Amino acid sequence: MHLSPDGIIFWQSGFLKINATIAFTWALMLVLVVGSKLVTRKLSRGLERSRWQNLLEIVVSAINGQIAEVGLRRPEKYLGFLGTLFLFVAMASLFTIVPGYEPPTGSLSTTAALAICVFVAVPLFGIEDRGLGGYLREYLKPTVIMLPFNIISELSRTLALAVRLFGNMMSGTMILAILLTITPFIFPIALSALGLLTGMVQAYIFFILATVYIAAATRTRKAAPEAIHAVKAEAKPDAKAEPEHRQ
Repeated sequence: MHLSPDGIIFWQSGFLKINATIAFTWALMLVLVVGSKLVTRKLSRGLERSRWQNLLEIVVSAINGQIAEVGLRRPEKYLGFLGTLFLFVAMASLFTIVPGYEPPTGSLSTTAALAICVFVAVPLFGIEDRGLGGYLREYLKPTVIMLPFNIISELSRTLALAVRLFGNMMSGTMILAILLTITPFIFPIALSALGLLTGMVQAYIFFILATVYIAAATRTRKAAPEAIHAVKAEAKPDAKAEPEHRQ
């Protein structure tokens, strides 16, 4: 068993190579794109909806609600970026039930790329919300002396995001490899099932931390009441539409 998908080489020509990290990352992105396309091709606004649409609405409403509760106004503005991060990490862990699959989040290069995406998105959202001058002035607060420390903080939390996700995902694989050598198969199977739950938790933690960093950049610490009410209203069924449908 490989502890990292980087060690699995599918094709190589000189210094160019395609390892499991690259292959499974692109395969996972393809599954997400094709899946979203198939689910959203026939959306319905009536009471009769497909199971896939119901599942999609549950996921979107849950992510939207979490973004609003963290403190970001207009959560739909950040839904595309933060929702994609969560789904990618979650699906990377969920697909471990497929034989021969290696989660790309078990590679430091993948987790570093995800962390860099957050590192770039935080100032972009902050500048868009507060302007370039307003965002840059935060690095000088409370005094100019704090400028280097604030810059180091930005870099260190990006590194922490990458290493935390990589360490948690790789540790499960390492423990499973050790158990396979010293214990019967029943224990690794049970641990694999527990790894699915751990992967979901890691996806949620990564998503929440990215949301908190963006909220700090936009300085919206408290959720706008209208944003939370709007999210809850979307999740509630239309009470008037049901009697009319029955008639």
